[in-house]
Amino acid sequence: MPQTFAVETERVSETVSDDIELSIVMPCLNEAETLETCVRKAQKAIAELGISAEVLVADNGSTDGSREITTRLGARLVDVKLKGYGNALMGGITAARGKYVIMGDADDSYDFLQIGGFLTKLREGYDLVQGCRLPAGGGTVMEGAMPWSHRWIGNPGFSFVARWWFKVPIHDIYCGLRGFRADFYQRMNQRCTGMEFATEMIIKASLYQCKISEVPITLHPDGRITRTPHLKTFRDGWRTARFFMMYSPRWLFLAPGMGLILLGLIGYVIALPQLSIGRFTFDAHTLLFASVAILCGYQAIFFAIFTKTFGINEGLMPADTKFYQFFKVATLERGIFLGLAGLILGAVLLAASIYQWYAADFARLDYARTMRYVIPGATLTALGFQTLLSSFFVSILGMQRSLPQVRA
Repeated sequence: MPQTFAVETERVSETVSDDIELSIVMPCLNEAETLETCVRKAQKAIAELGISAEVLVADNGSTDGSREITTRLGARLVDVKLKGYGNALMGGITAARGKYVIMGDADDSYDFLQIGGFLTKLREGYDLVQGCRLPAGGGTVMEGAMPWSHRWIGNPGFSFVARWWFKVPIHDIYCGLRGFRADFYQRMNQRCTGMEFATEMIIKASLYQCKISEVPITLHPDGRITRTPHLKTFRDGWRTARFFMMYSPRWLFLAPGMGLILLGLIGYVIALPQLSIGRFTFDAHTLLFASVAILCGYQAIFFAIFTKTFGINEGLMPADTKFYQFFKVATLERGIFLGLAGLILGAVLLAASIYQWYAADFARLDYARTMRYVIPGATLTALGFQTLLSSFFVSILGMQRSLPQVRA
């Protein structure tokens, strides 16, 4: 599995300069066909805007002359040894000296002459200014500029999920042309090293309630002729979906877990009294299925708690007032009490089933009747045991460092 979070980007010892307002960063891996066009457009935009700026090419190991083109045109060349789109951008952004950074691909699909709109928004105080290629956000996709599956399925679909799950106020999460404040980038503590780097930035910005704006742009056909795009539809689509799930314990663990528990409780309600609906009679087998649902759902909910605790402590997601209010109620001591209560009640039901066996002189038992004690007893025992261990584990996670202060 590709390494997603652990990252070691080559650091270039540069600091933000008061003399440079804007850094334009282009990640590059063998982009000799289009790099010169992109750099010249960026330089022309800088001249037309009359600003103090730099063009920086973050080279990720090019062997086709891209490095020489960068030097010849007077742009800054930053070598980034660790491979990956995210690594290249991390290296370039770290080396940038501007107060603001605008990043964009070097394949000539983005028109760097359009950066004025991004700079205007950044000057207005926005932390992140995202380009939008899709008509939903006022953008334009030129004929042949985007595969139909990306335009009509992947991009709108992922953008919709981002707005639903993370309240992202944009329509095009995949757009690679965007601007942001240098200090904003430092706060985000980016981890992803591949194509999902750009998605991570947007989701974190939304979770941390940063000021986000959107600028409509035009997407042009890829200017490369002899090479195929670096983006791989299914690989990078899966990596985006995986990142979405890892960053949303609510939808990955909590919602499915609550659904399973609800389904299991419904099973108990109809199976304990042996209800019959039409020709269907619900008995011990239904209890067994219901118990499996409850156990799986209960474990999923604890995984949501584990993930949220770890994510907040590691700075992967912001502090959550509701989350800490929950822990004021769900203390370790109460978890121990509930766990022991479940273990005791489960043991009582299991003991009752053993007594039935004893009363029958250890002979064959009435299966349907006995299972009404055994299945709930085993389920409560397992739930109690899970509660005990999970209460201690989540408390250990919370001890990793002092919890951040949050406002009520």
